[in-house]
Amino acid sequence: MTLTPSPRISNLTLRPLRICPGTSKCHPPWCLRLFLLLVFSANAAFSGTIVKTLPGFDGELPFKLETGYVRVGTSEMFYYFIESEGNPKEDPLLLWYSGGPGCSALNGLIYEIGPLAFNITEYEGGIPSLMYYPYSWTKTASILFVDAPVGTGFSFPLTPEGFATSDTLAAKEIYQFLRKWLMEHPQYLKLQLFVGADSYSGISATLVVQHVLDGNLDTNLTQLNLKGYILGCPEIDGKITANAKIVFTHRIGLISDELYNSLVEEITLIQPQKNPACYENLQLINKCTKDLYKNNILEPKCTWASPESADEPARRLLEENAEGFILSPPRIPEFWCRNFNYALSYIWANDQNVRAALNIREFTIGRDASKSLNYGRDVKSVLDYHRNFTNKGLQALVYNGDHDLIIPNLATQGWIGKLNLTIVNDWRPWLVDGQIAGYTIKYSENGYRLTYATVKARRLKKRITEEVDTHRKSPSVGNVITCLRGLFTTILSRESLHFRNSGN
Repeated sequence: MTLTPSPRISNLTLRPLRICPGTSKCHPPWCLRLFLLLVFSANAAFSGTIVKTLPGFDGELPFKLETGYVRVGTSEMFYYFIESEGNPKEDPLLLWYSGGPGCSALNGLIYEIGPLAFNITEYEGGIPSLMYYPYSWTKTASILFVDAPVGTGFSFPLTPEGFATSDTLAAKEIYQFLRKWLMEHPQYLKLQLFVGADSYSGISATLVVQHVLDGNLDTNLTQLNLKGYILGCPEIDGKITANAKIVFTHRIGLISDELYNSLVEEITLIQPQKNPACYENLQLINKCTKDLYKNNILEPKCTWASPESADEPARRLLEENAEGFILSPPRIPEFWCRNFNYALSYIWANDQNVRAALNIREFTIGRDASKSLNYGRDVKSVLDYHRNFTNKGLQALVYNGDHDLIIPNLATQGWIGKLNLTIVNDWRPWLVDGQIAGYTIKYSENGYRLTYATVKARRLKKRITEEVDTHRKSPSVGNVITCLRGLFTTILSRESLHFRNSGN
């Protein structure tokens, strides 16, 4: 029997599932859809399919793409797996998911580290066209992108209660997903494993690393060959981040010396409402920065293009009302803002031909869940976990945009400083094509190695076509720093991360 999804399911403006307040029941239409999900997923603990073509891409994909679902508890977690374009039998395996919480893994694949990109400059409606991106991390690693936590992208729960999640629950589910996926793909078990995430997912990714370490102590479980982790603009400690934002706004010239000095004297960030003067000054900072695009303060904010003028959710990918601000960038380049780029994701992911090519389960919605996810932020700091990692011989790459006001580079440098590591390569610039692309420093302690890199932001040129012509690609909504192509390939090299345990 062939079922056709309801038009409401595939409509771009469809709202996410809502649970009735005070009861475990859902709205009747959604109860039927959840029942159908249960029926069609009853025997689908694992399913993966090789995808050779995608709508919008000319010809066959020049890399191996597998998509599928892995059953974790009462949820189905969707993944995109791209095998290394280098030496897949030896190159490391990287688990990657995006921030938000609630940004789809498509965020990482298209805008961050994957081998595909949208042709933004020539978009005139319809299915966005895709281009091969030759500087992907898949040149040196196989990458397993997962829609996490459950409720994000094409991952879905089989019960209404499954939409409720948290830092700790998400980390457990992601770890279980990783272990189950590897059991179904044993050829990748021997490869060096890295866990990667960005933005707010720095919290749960840290917990995932700890779960892997703990699981490897269980003699009844298959050992995972964990070698390290990669974190981009990560949230690690809320208090450190909050304080760093104030210091950053002053250093970058967004607030006056007088305002900053008064805050230094009176600030109590944990409960500013108990200090009226502190609260008032924090409000002044908000007033000074509210019209900035906080992911990259050099870029224009899309206030005119979106009806929501309140604090924009950080690290967004798929908009629920994309048609409200879809305009063709080449036609009005002077009004460009980054939402133009990311709106294409929503159009592409919700096209029925795309969903069929990706083997998406019926009745699921390709969307960003950052506005509607029932997510409990139950972990305030994972700094102590990183202190523990320094005794485990792991390798870490941590990077940050230098004009990011969501997770400032000062916050990342602050928590790294608290690890009390030994500097082995002091602060220096790193270059791409002879130009400074950022700064880096390397630490080591008891076999633990950490490389930290800043990524230099740039002011976008007036004509959007120049962004493609100069070979640049934004690493993500979560790290909108529009860095040079080849940047991450340079950092994510065997030499810099010691994928082969070179001993350097």
